[in-house]
Amino acid sequence: MMPRSVLSRCARLTQQVPLESVRSTKHGVHRGMSSVTIPPPACMLRPLEVPFRYLFGPGPSNVPPRILAAGGRPIIGHMHSEMFGIMNDIKKGIQYAFQTSNNMTLAMSGSGHTAMECAVFNIVEPGESVLVAINGIWGERVAEIAERMGAKVHTLFKTPGGHFTNAEIEQALAKYKPVLFFLTHGESSAGLVHPMDGVGDICHKYNCLLLVDSVASLGAAPLLMDQQNIDILYTGSQKALNAPPGTAPVSFSERACHKMFNRKTKPVSYLLDMTHLSNYWGNDGKPERIYHHTGPVSGFFALRESLAILAEMGLENSWSHHTEIAEYLWKGLEDLGLKLFIKDKDLRLPSVTTIAIPEGYDWKELLAYIMKHHRIEFTGGLGPSVGMVLRIGLMGYNCNKANAAMVLAALEDALKQCRKSKA
Repeated sequence: MMPRSVLSRCARLTQQVPLESVRSTKHGVHRGMSSVTIPPPACMLRPLEVPFRYLFGPGPSNVPPRILAAGGRPIIGHMHSEMFGIMNDIKKGIQYAFQTSNNMTLAMSGSGHTAMECAVFNIVEPGESVLVAINGIWGERVAEIAERMGAKVHTLFKTPGGHFTNAEIEQALAKYKPVLFFLTHGESSAGLVHPMDGVGDICHKYNCLLLVDSVASLGAAPLLMDQQNIDILYTGSQKALNAPPGTAPVSFSERACHKMFNRKTKPVSYLLDMTHLSNYWGNDGKPERIYHHTGPVSGFFALRESLAILAEMGLENSWSHHTEIAEYLWKGLEDLGLKLFIKDKDLRLPSVTTIAIPEGYDWKELLAYIMKHHRIEFTGGLGPSVGMVLRIGLMGYNCNKANAAMVLAALEDALKQCRKSKA
């Protein structure tokens, strides 16, 4: 409750501070005075309160102090030369993280969905054929995005946890002749990391571009954009990179750029039009960058710092570290009598572990108990995996044995305390 004295003071201020109103008449502009009628909301007169949580779900993950500090630095103009220097650093950091020499590398002003839409909107024109591999929610999203902008969408389908063989992919490419094939590398809704070797070669055999989602896997599982012939790759800032949500690295190969910049029609989105974004990021070879939109300056500061931390650690060290902690967690889960959803160890996503919902338990009750008593976020499934799995994420800053032990202790407690049905 707001103190009565504060509310009374707000009411008096509302009555005493008139605002100037402006209206046009045939004799010119008439300026009058009118009182504010909507008072300041009580919630805005209270300090911001944010609880501490252990974010051990599929993302976002907890942000380390160093990245928080970077994001809190004083703002500079989004068109200042110093800002362009920071954007150049981000580009180099993404090239390292993606293992690519692509010039057309940048970070989108938005979450991973922004990069997802940017890729589809810029590569595909209405009426063109697109092939989407669906084994979780992210393929579903791309299929809908492509359908909305007028593409002819064809799908390969597996239930959550399934993966596609190269033979299945080639058969579909030969049948549908798409200009673009989408595949999720780290399917966080099921906890699966998809094999990538050979997929890019098959796509190029059929003159098709390969688009890959690595939002949940980048920095946690091996992925080599150039070596694996991936044409468009994107990720998000809030998973293993540990930056706040809101920026999304993306990179386009020369093949993708040729398709993208030789369109017959303009992309359906002005904001995501790579003709403009390539200039904003200094990738089009022109001497001057022209205003397109106001980028998230603080978000870029944080992303730059997160990429620096990854570079300091080294990609291979990051991959092996995530695998080591994941294996420690997997053994502990099995020791508790829980069943890992992805049976094949080589197909498990190191950053997001999925466990089958333990028989007889209400999964929502388990998650609520763990949040209430341990301040830990786990989540249930997402999209087609809802009701099938619990998801546990240990990524980047959160990826250590102490946190894995905390996860196991919280689950053990919940399994003892929550009611198990007799059914």
